[in-house]
Amino acid sequence: MSLNERVQEELEALEAILMDDISIIYNENGCPELVKSTIFPSTANEVDKQYVCVTLEAKLPDGYPDCEPIVQLRNPRGLDDSTINNLYEAIKEKCSEFLGQPVIFELIEIIRESLTESNLPTCQCAVCLYGFSDGDSFTKTKCFHYFHSYCLANHLITTKRHFQEEQDKLPAWQKSTKGFQASCPVCREHINCDVEELSSAAPPKELENAQNFEVTSDLRHLQERMKQLFTYQKSRGGIIDIEAEENKLLLITESNGDTPPADNTEDPGPSLSNINESVMGDGLLSRGQRYNNCRLNSSGR
Repeated sequence: MSLNERVQEELEALEAILMDDISIIYNENGCPELVKSTIFPSTANEVDKQYVCVTLEAKLPDGYPDCEPIVQLRNPRGLDDSTINNLYEAIKEKCSEFLGQPVIFELIEIIRESLTESNLPTCQCAVCLYGFSDGDSFTKTKCFHYFHSYCLANHLITTKRHFQEEQDKLPAWQKSTKGFQASCPVCREHINCDVEELSSAAPPKELENAQNFEVTSDLRHLQERMKQLFTYQKSRGGIIDIEAEENKLLLITESNGDTPPADNTEDPGPSLSNINESVMGDGLLSRGQRYNNCRLNSSGR
């Protein structure tokens, strides 16, 4: 059997088994060059319990199957980097084992088995930024993004409240006629959720066990210094008040040459240059250092 016949026989078998779950892309000469399939875990007919997925793209070189296909995993959903790396290693081993034989179906199967074993999102909830633990109630949107049910409910309730507050500020002719539409916090795709049902879910375990935030003495000191700096900058016109700026008038006067020179000895105001580096981090330049750098840059030296 020729090389092309072996490849064509494999592709026909894949189409017969996977049907709409596989797509084959041919080049201008009519030769197959790319096989794509989005793979889900095995959950019988319970599609709603397929929490992870990934798209396999296998590029077929001219010598395939006597040489290995070039495999890429695209658009992983609910999978972290370590899981993807493990899949790549398993794919590489399988390709080496089946060198000289059709391997695409084997690759699909090992990916499906891996997804079935880890059919729990290994990513983080995009709302609270904590992971998913056994026993946590979570929701998968149609766009394959994951949230603790408790977190998603709070997000939607807050978003709806903000939407209503903004609508109340608008004149009647500018108000939305469609009303509030829930959307995914990650991709903004429209979603349909029962907020009351989501609200009944318990908070995620990691969130309940998280250490309460405490304001340290260093942070209080930083807040006080920032407050002083803000007050000084505002008094010198360094803070823009949008409402006040709208009511300002532009006044232009001609100078008669009698304007006294600027007094460079005035108090520069409070500075953050002395704040503990453990609070502000490395790389903070003092006022004088920034001034010297500006002089050097402007003079070209």
